[in-house]
Amino acid sequence: MGLRTDFIWMDGTLVPWDQANVHVLTHALHYGFSVFEGIRAYETADGKSAVFRLHEHVDRLFGSAKVLDMVIAHTRDEIAKACVDTLVANKMPAGYIRPIAFVGSGESMGVNPGKNPIRMAIATWPWGAYLGAEALEKGIRICTSSYTRHHVNVMMTKAKVAGNYVNSVLAKTEALADGYDEALMLDPSGYVAEGTGENVFIVRNGVIKTPPLTSILAGITRDSLIILARELGYEVVEQLFTRDELYMADEAFFSGTAAELTPIREVDRRVIGQGHAGPVAKALQAAFFKVVKGENPAYSRWLYPFSL
Repeated sequence: MGLRTDFIWMDGTLVPWDQANVHVLTHALHYGFSVFEGIRAYETADGKSAVFRLHEHVDRLFGSAKVLDMVIAHTRDEIAKACVDTLVANKMPAGYIRPIAFVGSGESMGVNPGKNPIRMAIATWPWGAYLGAEALEKGIRICTSSYTRHHVNVMMTKAKVAGNYVNSVLAKTEALADGYDEALMLDPSGYVAEGTGENVFIVRNGVIKTPPLTSILAGITRDSLIILARELGYEVVEQLFTRDELYMADEAFFSGTAAELTPIREVDRRVIGQGHAGPVAKALQAAFFKVVKGENPAYSRWLYPFSL
């Protein structure tokens, strides 16, 4: 999978890939002071394309910026249009969209960003199943990380801040080095929080559980699956649960823009359920992909259509 495309949107203008550069003294490069989003566009059943929950993602981007007291010099509608314009410029009917707002280079180079400019960029690239196409059916193997999810007063956990993800990078690389596909992170009290870039769900005795919005990011795919699950008749509970309850679950799965809905077949060498995607995960996968492909008109409001 290559990242290279023809254009990247920067500060209001589409520029060629090779010209989308920043100075080495860009403040965000040194201190992680930037906010970003991950958004997907899908080809739909009518032969066109649509971005999934674009406005919700843009709203979360602006919310993250507000947490950092960062003012983006574009409106929400301008950023939404720019996301689509970048896909069109790159002739991409489907793919991943990465908007990022960051503190650029200027007069300040200490921790205080001072009056350095707030810059904005949007890149798009092809991206298939984040954890592998087979993972959507077979599930993945995960381990409990030795790294803890941030405490709510250590980092701003509701904001999608680049600096927060150092925690995730450490956990992810540790898990891969130990032979697992992904890491599970606990909160500072020892309860299950999330993956390195995913929300987590378990199914036990017919009830779907997911951690509440305490120390976790408010995932947009998470929200979508909760709505779809309740529509399908499942009971969904937002409740703290422990690692051993996860071990005893009938099913478990991750959700996220990149991960979509990826089943978990094994946690810390313990097989979950039957060791592959279970009936609840399959039902939700089917419902989710029906929505993103434009096959469920009841959720057309979640799709931002566009044509190349």
